[in-house]
Amino acid sequence: MLDRKTVFEIHRFKHLGLPESRIASELGVSRPAVVKYLKDPDRKTPKRNRPSKLDPYKDFIDGVLGEHSGVPASVILIKLKERGYEGSYTIIKDYVRKRKGVNKKTFIRFESPPGRQMQLDWGYFGTIVYGNAKRKLYAFAITESYSRMLYIEFTHSQKQAILHQCMLNAFIFFKGAPHEVVVDNMATAVIERHGSLVRFNDAFLDFLRPFKINPVACNVRQPQEKGKIERSIKYIRQSFWPLRQIKDLADANLQIRKWLDETANVRMHGTTGEKPTERFFCVKLTPLPEHLPDCRDIVNVTAHKDFAVRYDNNFYSVPPWAVGKQLTLKADNETVSIFHKDKPAAVHNRCWEYKKRIEIPSHAELVKRLKNKIFKDRDIAVFVSFGDEAEDYLEALAEAGQPIKKNITRLLHLKDEYGAVSLLYAIRKALKHKACGADYIENILYQEMTPVRVHDPVKLRNDDLNRIRLTMPSLAEYDAIAVKRSKS
Repeated sequence: MLDRKTVFEIHRFKHLGLPESRIASELGVSRPAVVKYLKDPDRKTPKRNRPSKLDPYKDFIDGVLGEHSGVPASVILIKLKERGYEGSYTIIKDYVRKRKGVNKKTFIRFESPPGRQMQLDWGYFGTIVYGNAKRKLYAFAITESYSRMLYIEFTHSQKQAILHQCMLNAFIFFKGAPHEVVVDNMATAVIERHGSLVRFNDAFLDFLRPFKINPVACNVRQPQEKGKIERSIKYIRQSFWPLRQIKDLADANLQIRKWLDETANVRMHGTTGEKPTERFFCVKLTPLPEHLPDCRDIVNVTAHKDFAVRYDNNFYSVPPWAVGKQLTLKADNETVSIFHKDKPAAVHNRCWEYKKRIEIPSHAELVKRLKNKIFKDRDIAVFVSFGDEAEDYLEALAEAGQPIKKNITRLLHLKDEYGAVSLLYAIRKALKHKACGADYIENILYQEMTPVRVHDPVKLRNDDLNRIRLTMPSLAEYDAIAVKRSKS
């Protein structure tokens, strides 16, 4: 026999237009009981005093449900059999359903007009292994509330830029934007909340502004306020995810799009009684702005001497001309693009492993050609012949992005003025303090050394001959020849 409050709720829901099956589900009673009490709300059923096989175990069941309210009756049956229970599964199921219905909250469903509202949420779906890396997998899901049309995209992050990129991809998929979007209190959307007062994330508002979308935040711990997307996440877990073999992020998104097109958006929806694709025909969304925002993850990076930039624990190569320069990196789930100001420098496929170097072969080839060209220059060859310190300083100049030819020319003039020994002393001191540039060398020599007296060579008419410089021979080679001759 149902209590008077339950009978009252049955009739209240009926007046609101809910079908009997829905009333039974909301109140945790059987559908036949709903039909009986709708016909005769004052009916009374004589109490049965016959004992039940379940009576000795009801306290145990109540304790389990008190700690784990969502445990199914099938699991409780296993535990009861361990304690000697010999009754049927049906009476356990009925009792569990009754106990769960005691504190079950009821809500009135809210339906939005076409195109007015979309609801979005994230779901966690374990991890994907990429070689030496393990990446978390999240599903971004958004639904148009009237039609129940779904868009889903898998990502490895829920950060701000990823949220914006997923929403942009969804609006492109829907070919328009809603008047409002319902979110929960995630940090990428809501920064602060005091009761009904909500302070939204500034970056989130900046993203929504061009689309003319009004954000709506659910109350804390009130998931039913975005129940359509909550049920969609549950639907993904039950219908799409079981028995899936996922290789990587691209494969996950390929499979989910196929599932959306062939299953989710063309099924007969249990609540609307229509297919989402057919119901979506009457939805009119706000047209997208002419210039869509760039929602990629954007960071400033520096190209190091190994002609690569670091991003997300990996290294992406750039052309050698970019070494030492400040660059802008823009990344999405598929590509990593690198720019110098507005000039594209490199585009790579995104790598999801860790500590990997992603290199374009032409970049390495350019580096080899550049090194060969540098060492073939006669002034640079003369400078390198001064010893290992000179070669180290040449590499330091290149790493610092200094103009090599200009600095080497000045250093050779300083060698003529102060001598090779003094120049190498200044170079060693500059390397110790990481001071790259002919200006530093000149300052060290000016403060600590005295110019040597030299006589200008004879000036020839051919100026190219006047600029001839000879490499400094290695005296160690002559010593080796002398030792060899003495032995013989």
